[in-house]
Amino acid sequence: MKRFRGFVIKEFYHIFRDYRTLLILFGMPAVQLMLFGYVLTNEIKDAKIAIYDPSKDIVTRKISDKILSSGYFILERNLNAIEEIDPVFKQGDVKLALIYESGFAQKLEKTGKARVQIIADASDPNTANMLVNYASGIISSYLVSSNSEKVPLQIVPEVRMMYNGELKGVYMFVPGLMAMLLMLISALMTSLSITREKEMGTMELLLVSPMLPSQIIIGKVFPYVFLAFFDACIILLLGNLFFGMPILGSVVLLLLESFLYISMALSLGILISTITNSQQVAMMISLVVLMLPTILLSGFIFPVENMPLVMQVLCHAMPPKYYIIIIKSIMLQGNGIEYVWRETLIMIGFTAFFLALSIRKFNVRLT
Repeated sequence: MKRFRGFVIKEFYHIFRDYRTLLILFGMPAVQLMLFGYVLTNEIKDAKIAIYDPSKDIVTRKISDKILSSGYFILERNLNAIEEIDPVFKQGDVKLALIYESGFAQKLEKTGKARVQIIADASDPNTANMLVNYASGIISSYLVSSNSEKVPLQIVPEVRMMYNGELKGVYMFVPGLMAMLLMLISALMTSLSITREKEMGTMELLLVSPMLPSQIIIGKVFPYVFLAFFDACIILLLGNLFFGMPILGSVVLLLLESFLYISMALSLGILISTITNSQQVAMMISLVVLMLPTILLSGFIFPVENMPLVMQVLCHAMPPKYYIIIIKSIMLQGNGIEYVWRETLIMIGFTAFFLALSIRKFNVRLT
């Protein structure tokens, strides 16, 4: 028994001396708890809205003030014409628009009824539903506080869902799954490439070859670019044929953006492979470090606007976030490059950064 106790104490010493084990035991649960606690929420706050108010009377101002003071919405833009609604939604910032009819207060006073149109961007159907419900509830609460007269007042909300009138969940999941699958497949395949050479002992053959490190890196990435691009085409085809996912914009632009995203993911996989010495470690980093952020911090399932400021900063460092914006913009809204050029430039920057860092790490470790 004494020897057994000594053996157990020795094992404790081994665990406490290994910082990697301590990081897994205590660091990972804390990080995941904070991550899931802040990200996994159904609450909506600070959703950007646009308001078109041709009446500009005291009733519409009170309703708008009540909506904006609720904490759920912030005013992004006051519209001057009804024709501005579609461009505002296509820019991607506004999630909901409030459209009052002309002579709102007069009609409410004379007939006891007035109409307001609530338009939501339903490319994310869950968020759109919640925003519409919140706005409708605030308007209803205003009516309750105003119905002290003999004639009950009625404000009739007319709801319109843009880009996804049937509120199909597949419109949200196909772009997100494309971003996640292409990231995992591309990064995982390439992260194993150089580590496989190290484990098999064939790295020396590459080192004595006349090729430059940049040529070796690009040569490793090149075949996987076309294989992953073929996967992207299959996903798009299956999404369209079996799930009715529309492609309203340019198919050529969509494929070019997918090609760019795949190149970025492959460059990230090469970077992982240059800083690891075993396929097991490379696979763990590819699956754990890439999968959770892609699901949680890319806006795939949970809106970025709902998260704390620190988490929003992390979200902006996630390349899948920009690819999902591009895919939704092209497929659901029919937009061209003029609406997604910022996200495209950001992905080009990520690709160049990961590829340059991979070549630098390759030089440092292998010379």
